Amino acid sequence: MNVGVLALQGAFREHKGAFERLGATVTEVRLPKHLEGLAGLVIPGGESTTMAKLMNLYGLDDAVSAFHAGGGAVWGTCAGAITLATDIAGRPEQPRLGLLNIQVARNDYGRQVASFETDLEITALPETFRAVFIRAPRITDVGSGVEVLARYDGDPVMVAQGGLIATVFHPELSGDDRLHAHFLELASG
Repeated sequence: MNVGVLALQGAFREHKGAFERLGATVTEVRLPKHLEGLAGLVIPGGESTTMAKLMNLYGLDDAVSAFHAGGGAVWGTCAGAITLATDIAGRPEQPRLGLLNIQVARNDYGRQVASFETDLEITALPETFRAVFIRAPRITDVGSGVEVLARYDGDPVMVAQGGLIATVFHPELSGDDRLHAHFLELASG
């Protein structure tokens, strides 16, 4: 299976490594043409405003939306979750794809020094998952059609809607590739 990782900035190398350990072929996506032939795409953590502006500059915003509309699975982690959200609290002007029916608040779990790890129960996994939160956004509202797959202190931290997944934490930094395997299953249809 061939999956892509948006490689404009952020933690794309770590996602690529996780998928390669699972035997997937990985394409670094920098232009719309790189989406051709992919089953899924990860939008990694990084800086969400910068990422969205670069996606717009290279025509990837429309291309990723069309990719998803055509059946491609998309997973946003941390800043990628912000990019997928329909609403960003207090930031109506921030560019985004608006594909996933959630509202997020940027950096709502605290600054860099407030980063933390915790074990999460995720409905898609039989055992807990060690999640890494770094300047994580908080999902403040979940709209219709969105399934909550994991919570931290009562707040959703992993959600899904159709072929979309968002995690506000960084699975690629955990050393545990089970969520990447889950995404490969989703992408394979």
